[in-house]
Amino acid sequence: MNGESRNIKDDNISKLREIFPEVFNEDKIDFEKLKVVLGENIDKKDEKYSFTWNGKMNALRYSQIPSNGTLRPCKEESKNWAETKNIYIEGDNLEILKLLQNSYLNKIKVIYIDPPYNTGNDFIYKDNFKDNINNYKRYTGQIDDSGNLTSTKNEKDGRYHTNWLNMMYPRLRLSRNLLKDNGMIFISVSDKEAENLKKICNEIYGDDNFAADIIWNSTKSVTNTALISVSHTHTFLYFKNAEYYKTHREEFRLKEDGSGFSNPDNDSRGLWKADPYQVGGWRPNQQYEIINPKTGAIYRPNPNCSWKNDYKKFKELMADNRIVFGVNGESGPQRKRFIWEAKERGKVAKTLWDDIETTTNGTQQIKNLFDGKSVFDNPKPVGLLKKILELSTDNNDIVLDFFSGSATTGHACMEMNADNKTENRFILIQLPEKIDENSKEDEIAREFLKEHNLPMNLCEIGKERIRRAGEKIKSDIERENNKSNSENEPRKLPDIGFRVFKLDTSNVKKWEPDIENLEESLLNQIDNFVEGRNELDILYEIILKCGFELTVPVEEMTIKGKRIYSVDFGKLIVCTENNVTLDIAEEIVKMDTGVLNKKDITVVFKDNGFENDSIKTNIKETMKSFGIGKFITI
Repeated sequence: MNGESRNIKDDNISKLREIFPEVFNEDKIDFEKLKVVLGENIDKKDEKYSFTWNGKMNALRYSQIPSNGTLRPCKEESKNWAETKNIYIEGDNLEILKLLQNSYLNKIKVIYIDPPYNTGNDFIYKDNFKDNINNYKRYTGQIDDSGNLTSTKNEKDGRYHTNWLNMMYPRLRLSRNLLKDNGMIFISVSDKEAENLKKICNEIYGDDNFAADIIWNSTKSVTNTALISVSHTHTFLYFKNAEYYKTHREEFRLKEDGSGFSNPDNDSRGLWKADPYQVGGWRPNQQYEIINPKTGAIYRPNPNCSWKNDYKKFKELMADNRIVFGVNGESGPQRKRFIWEAKERGKVAKTLWDDIETTTNGTQQIKNLFDGKSVFDNPKPVGLLKKILELSTDNNDIVLDFFSGSATTGHACMEMNADNKTENRFILIQLPEKIDENSKEDEIAREFLKEHNLPMNLCEIGKERIRRAGEKIKSDIERENNKSNSENEPRKLPDIGFRVFKLDTSNVKKWEPDIENLEESLLNQIDNFVEGRNELDILYEIILKCGFELTVPVEEMTIKGKRIYSVDFGKLIVCTENNVTLDIAEEIVKMDTGVLNKKDITVVFKDNGFENDSIKTNIKETMKSFGIGKFITI
């Protein structure tokens, strides 16, 4: 284990080798042969449709370079560490998305992001791909900036759109890998970059997987100084695989709330709503005359349209009192849809969302949680995220937001779990952007953080919001359970905790010898872990880079005086102690882990933690003889 994250480039080459093994020659790709295999699907024209900008290929290339970072656990800032499945990660999301590739590949059900809108006042992540983690630490003030702080961009910058695209492109590419086959991504964006965003999403996801441009009526107020007051925000929705939802439509529905249903004819089957009986598209077996029994009026489908059913089915529906002709019986044909049917199937979402909360509600929700103080400007309201999660999640799904801001997504996820008795979980990622010491706009946030002795960065607002929102959910449920009849089943408290992790350089020392003092360099490598890192730091780097989720159960035990960790019920065994002997290894392989096939077990030791090289070799052979799947040293 060398401290690097998953190598996406190698993954892509492996996939190509699996599909076209014949185009490889001594581990190199023969592009001429690949062209022959692909036949007519090669675009040889000099002029072709494409969307490009300065730096695009570099952004693509660097998105595939493994990260040398890690995520260090921070128990003291977490809530309910031992029980929670929720995660809050501080750091640059580009590096973090790379680090999550092993553990969360094809596991995320829905991604929601609200990236910087590129208004000219928002901070744009300015990636230094050669040294991205240190660049991030300079920006956040963790190390000396040496004059390399990223400044607030303004519209006079000639690379105005380019900077934004170079920031978004690699992050969107990496995040797509994390989605399940039936996963989806929602991206909120203003008019400023909507056109560009759609083009890069079409490239990354494929335009066939574009589902909708949801127009959210985000503000009710009118800007009198504007020519036209903008009152909407775009939210693009892309499926990872739209074909899945074409055959599983019922999984992509909103709950029916019953609005618009009535029973004017006292139908014994209950409340109903009249749906159009005419559909688009011309079908020969659905072209017939319908006579209104009350007025005698004759109806035929409009040009290029059809009735919803063939004539035989129509007669069955008439006999079943399923066809109505308006409230007074004097209009064109419509079909009854009963409320119990609607609740079973759900209802189709529309692209215009003007019936939910606005940013004003989002601001008020923040104030209600933070003692009347508006510590974050114009946050997305919980109602918007709950509607998105209602559309996209079922149960035991993972929700990812890698521009989490004030943590509305986490708040909404907890409320949805409380309302629906579900166990969905969230992963929130946020750059710990510094709160400006002199900004008038940040004055309230600055005062709050000082009052509570918290560091001056945006992540502290997000974490505190989740803590407070969780406690409010808890108190509301407890109050409701105390008031309810004792015969009723009490409401269950959802997971209101979260584990905090922070981006940092790997715990494993890099071999960077001082040519002028090789002896000292060699002595420094005797202990191959970075000074100041603790055992949990190292354990969770191993967990992450061995492909286990960050919330898997971990059991600590002692064998022959050495601390051993059993991860995910024995699938991963970790020992980072020194002076490990053969008898310790023999005891480890005899552990009753519950893993049926020992080939599924990975055992990790510290590379220089053995008494000597001979012991290391013997332990490796012992692991092999017991059928252990992987023996790794770090």
